[in-house]
Amino acid sequence: MVRYFFEDIEYKYTGRRFNNAWLRRVAQQEQCRLGEVNIIFCSDTYLLNINLQYLGHDYYTDIITFDYSEKPVVSGDLFISIDSVRENAAFYGASFDEELHRVIVHGLLHLIGYDDHTEADQAEMRSMENKSLELRRRMSE
Repeated sequence: MVRYFFEDIEYKYTGRRFNNAWLRRVAQQEQCRLGEVNIIFCSDTYLLNINLQYLGHDYYTDIITFDYSEKPVVSGDLFISIDSVRENAAFYGASFDEELHRVIVHGLLHLIGYDDHTEADQAEMRSMENKSLELRRRMSE
């Protein structure tokens, strides 16, 4: 089950059912299934405070993932800064929705077991993000 929360921002996320079906398909393609996944949309300031408090990092980021998975069931919290997603969309020349869905699936891929510490890991993560976004596009047709 995917649940959506909003902290420290005014933002409305639409298309939850479609998003849930997409995330379920991404997990299934990786021989996993969704458990309890919480997507928490928040501000840069809110996410910075989480980054400082729980990870000891003093910098802004677009997502922080807390993994509670017991494979093959993936569960966790995805804290997503809407401020950073907007900035990144403009920087990369992407639409806000595409960047937001890239960040959401990035968090899910972490729960599934993908990492992004090395350049090779980052390349694999980006490839999986692209594959997942393509699946989303096909599902919407």
